[in-house]
Parts: sequence; structure tokens; C-alpha cells
Amino acid sequence: MDSRSALKHQSILEAATSVFLSKGYAGTSMDDIAKLAAVSKQTVYKHFADKDTLFAEIVLATADGVDAMIGAAAEFHTGAAPGGTDGTGGEDGLEESLTRLAQSFVGTLTQDRVLQLRRLIIANADQFPELGASWYERGFERVLDGLAESFRRLGAEGRLTVPDPTLAAHHFAGLLLWIPVNAAMFHGSAQHTDADLDRYAKEGVRVFLAAYR
Repeated sequence: MDSRSALKHQSILEAATSVFLSKGYAGTSMDDIAKLAAVSKQTVYKHFADKDTLFAEIVLATADGVDAMIGAAAEFHTGAAPGGTDGTGGEDGLEESLTRLAQSFVGTLTQDRVLQLRRLIIANADQFPELGASWYERGFERVLDGLAESFRRLGAEGRLTVPDPTLAAHHFAGLLLWIPVNAAMFHGSAQHTDADLDRYAKEGVRVFLAAYR
């Protein structure tokens, strides 16, 4: 794909994402996408065989966009050796490092665009069950796997008691996301403030460590 074609491809993807989010899958037409992308409908069809194909590429592209979150989940560190102290008042820096991770985690996964895409995918899960499953597996599940690996490592170091690291990852994510994500899903838009997210992160880590430290 030459550079001009690649630019058009990206422009169509961005336009399609905006239209799908504002009108939903059923309410979106290829004409709408072509108009917003400032290309002909024939050009849209040159890049994407049909609306289903275009929708699938958008969904899977967002799933692949969580690599930074996956890396942070799998590789976060406390800045102190096991059994040491880091001068922060926390036992070997674990609570402070988990809080930083939690703040990044909840901040990333409650962005307006992420919440809108989540709602769009859920709304069309019956029509595209395999696509919804792929989005979960390639996106959120990979983040959970990264968390589980970190908790497994901390368990091996004796800093956490983690009989089931994968379940612990689900508990950690649930403590952070249950309130803001459910509120957004039912209300149709985010209901939280930055202060709310900070409180969810700190309290989520406190409860998590009360169970697993």
C-alpha cells in the first residue's frame, strides 16, 4: 500500500469509527463514512469489501491498542528489593507502586472513546459474537494476563499470597472498574470525575492488599 493509499485507508478508518460511535452499527451507511472521510463510496469499497469488514477492522484495531497497558501490567515494579524499604512509608513500595498502576489502569480503560467502543461492541455482540470474543481476548484478557503474571511473580517473592493469580487479576480489575464502567454503560456516558477515579484506584488497592498481602 503506497503512502497516499495508506492515508486514505486511515482516513476511512477514523471516519468510520466516528460514525459507528455516533450512529451505531445499524444506523451507519457506507455513504456516511465516505462523506466524513471526504472520499467516494467507491474508494471506501476499494479498501473494505463491506460494512462488516470495516467494522471488524475498527474493533480489532482498538483491541490491539492496549499494548502499553499490557506492558505496564506485566512489568511494573516497586522500586525496592523484596524485604526492603523505599522511604515512602509503604512496605517495600508495593502499595504505592500498585496504586500508580491502578491509576494508569483505570484512567486508560475509562476514557470516553474506550467506553464508547465497549458499548458499541456489546450492543452488537449477538450479531458478531466471534468479533466480540476476539476483542476481549486480544484486548482486555491480555491485560488481565499481564496482571496475573505480575501477581504470580510477587507471590513467588513472598510479597503477596496469590493461590490463583488469574482470579486475583480479575479481582484487581473489578475493584477499579466496576463502579465507573457500569455507571457509564447504563447512563450512556461517563459519570465519574478524575477525583472519583483516583479514589477508586487507591481504595481498590487498599482492599486488594487486605485480601492478598
